Amino acid sequence: MAKFLNPQRQYCGALREEHVGQRVAVCGWCARMRDLGGLIFIDLRDREGLVQCVFDESDDKALFDLAFTVRSEFTLKIEGVVRRRSSVNDKIPTGRVEILADKLEIYEKAETPPFEISDEASVNDALRLKYRYLDLRRPSLQKKLALRHRITHIAHQYFDEQGFLEIETPMLTKSTPEGARDYLVPSRVHPGEFYALPQSPQQYKQLLMLAGFDRYMQIARCFRDEDLRADRQPEFTQIDLEMSFVDQEDVMAVNEGFLQRLFQEILHIDIPLPIQRMPYQEAMARFGSDKPDLRFGYEIFPLEEIVKDCGFAVFDNAMKAGGAVRGIKVDGGAKFSRKEIDSLTEYVKTYRVKGLAWAKLSEKGELSSSFAKFLAPETMEALLKQAGAQAGDLVLIIADADEETALNALGQLRCEAARRMDAIPKDVYKLLWVTDFPLFEYGEDDEGKGRLYAKHHPFTAPQDKDLPLFETNPIAMRAKAYDIVVNGWEMGGGSIRIHRSDVQQQMFQALGFSPEDTQERFGHMLNAFRYGAPPHGGLAYGLDRLVMLLAGEDSIRDVIAFPKVQNASDLMMSCPSPVEDKQLKELSIALVEKPRQP
Repeated sequence: MAKFLNPQRQYCGALREEHVGQRVAVCGWCARMRDLGGLIFIDLRDREGLVQCVFDESDDKALFDLAFTVRSEFTLKIEGVVRRRSSVNDKIPTGRVEILADKLEIYEKAETPPFEISDEASVNDALRLKYRYLDLRRPSLQKKLALRHRITHIAHQYFDEQGFLEIETPMLTKSTPEGARDYLVPSRVHPGEFYALPQSPQQYKQLLMLAGFDRYMQIARCFRDEDLRADRQPEFTQIDLEMSFVDQEDVMAVNEGFLQRLFQEILHIDIPLPIQRMPYQEAMARFGSDKPDLRFGYEIFPLEEIVKDCGFAVFDNAMKAGGAVRGIKVDGGAKFSRKEIDSLTEYVKTYRVKGLAWAKLSEKGELSSSFAKFLAPETMEALLKQAGAQAGDLVLIIADADEETALNALGQLRCEAARRMDAIPKDVYKLLWVTDFPLFEYGEDDEGKGRLYAKHHPFTAPQDKDLPLFETNPIAMRAKAYDIVVNGWEMGGGSIRIHRSDVQQQMFQALGFSPEDTQERFGHMLNAFRYGAPPHGGLAYGLDRLVMLLAGEDSIRDVIAFPKVQNASDLMMSCPSPVEDKQLKELSIALVEKPRQP
């Protein structure tokens, strides 16, 4: 809560019993006006809350008549003396006091808003976002944006104490297409050429390390032209960091201190240090995710040895194809009906697997299963033992020719089953470092040909012992990369960077860049590295996600002042929008009209 301001103006939500007898002035919006005959009550709202203001007809008839004209969302200034309320309202912080008003100024009248300015009002998202400036008057949204301010303030303060210098990097930069699409900005001065809005300050912050600024931080705006999800926006904010003369443990230690302070000051939760570490391969094997939620169990277990040549075609076919047969145990899940299990089967099919095998033990230990009749009794017994199944439990199994597909589906199933079982504890925060990520992953280029892509970005350093694999088996290489995960959300990620020119050249070659492509895209980096680059590494937090998590929300829209919608448009500003032909001509741009879809 903001402090009590001054005699000229106080925040509505800051008034308390200690202010009884004081003369105050408050400004804000009328949340509610009630006419009780000779008394009028106006609930005045500002960013810190609301306070009840009383107008007594017997004290000042003209003032009373003016108050009678006030309607919802009028902008007001009210002056008077704070007194105790006769009827206490402990649902609000100011519920023990009120202002006996003796002055009222109507700054501006207001039309009837398109929806009630209330946290309880049921309004569709499109309407809220069209009138976002009204939506932002809601107390819950104002609290979330205030929380965002507090988090960035703690970040500034903490990293300043740790010797970091805040340095701004350019918003107009070079397009180096690799990964997400760039937002392009045409240059009027250089016709036919374009800047790109930064997807991150990655290259600039590495160049700052080379320039000798050994500890850099920035609250950085970033842009990616990609499809939106609940936790994605086309423009977003990072808490961006880079350090020189460090290894992975140094970077993680500094950030653990930041996270410990953040959780203590915001949520009053003590995060024990050091934070748990888990290699990528272990996270995938146990939880089917590189950002596992550790608040509940349901760990994945292998079944390949037990069901090998078992005679059940679903399992046998997956094994013959070199795939996987894995399962999870849902404690107490035997209460799921057949209809509910079928619903889970349909759920996992959305993750590219063909179906779900299941077995459950009733509270009396009686077995029912979709596949037990195909297995020998001793094989079924060994399977249930491997699962650790007890009376009342449910075992869910996925078999697939592709191990990665099976693990991903099980990771999603694990979380969905926990949600349906209400097995995820509230107000619990489990933090985890996931380390030793693959350096590369396979993907298809624009022509449909398979090639290697950087798992993180092409400046991530490989593990030292894996350097020889550049020549023999690059897909097996591991990166000096690390993600910080909180309750199944990736809150930040980083790596130790490549500081040797020869290794950086090997990286570009493995990614399929020709010497000409490399020079065109990254020549500025390679040239800079010729003048002595220090060992360096860093990390970037997704500020929007971090605020979302600490605010207990499910979507980053709720913690961004003016978010975009699913198609990356702004409903309030009605953009993107056409521009005048004159502007296009100045930029040497001609538009090609796309044919309409039949």
